[in-house]
Amino acid sequence: MQYDAAYTGTGRPMIAPSILSADFARLADEAARVAGSDWLHVDVMDAHFVPNLTLGPPVVKSLRAVTEIPLDCHLMIEDPDRWAPGYAELGAHNVTFHVEAAADPVQTARAIRSAGAKAGLALKPGTALEGYLDVLREFDTLLIMTVEPGFGGQAFIEQMLPKIAAARAAVDSGHLRLLLEVDGGINADTIERAAAAGADCFVAGSAVYGADDPAEAVRRLREQAASVS
Repeated sequence: MQYDAAYTGTGRPMIAPSILSADFARLADEAARVAGSDWLHVDVMDAHFVPNLTLGPPVVKSLRAVTEIPLDCHLMIEDPDRWAPGYAELGAHNVTFHVEAAADPVQTARAIRSAGAKAGLALKPGTALEGYLDVLREFDTLLIMTVEPGFGGQAFIEQMLPKIAAARAAVDSGHLRLLLEVDGGINADTIERAAAAGADCFVAGSAVYGADDPAEAVRRLREQAASVS
């Protein structure tokens, strides 16, 4: 697989606005409001793995048709082994699923890649990184949750910074080759700490869609993250 600059850790910081904080009645317009974003983060929740229900394949298909921003699908669902490859087939650029819900994460990652997308593995705050270092060799993205998954607007969990730093060290040592993404509580007050710990990509919801000018909010967050790189 070919890696772009961001996947080797040498590219500019990436900002992925989360449409969980957007107006669901105007998703095409909301995607257009974050022009210039690196990815558009799509939270898929099934009300089983997490206590919230959001959207699924039909909305992802519709979004793919109305935006050129690569879709970053974060599956907070049960049985991702069954469902994850379908999101790649719909045109998602990156498909991330939770290791806590997966029966066979390696085979699921390979199926996602075979369907044409990058494969990501997500870890909840209470899930240790160390047990998955070998598994992560099969992935393109590691998503470290900095809140408990399920709802937007939560406060950043500072205790996740050492986990981000440990993942960064594994990548820099050559043990892994992947992009480090963080999700949860990312805003102007927290993004620099996450960047200093080693994150490459930052999911931001209300910090972007709560701004008067979401595209400018993306630019400013990226600038903040780059200031500590």
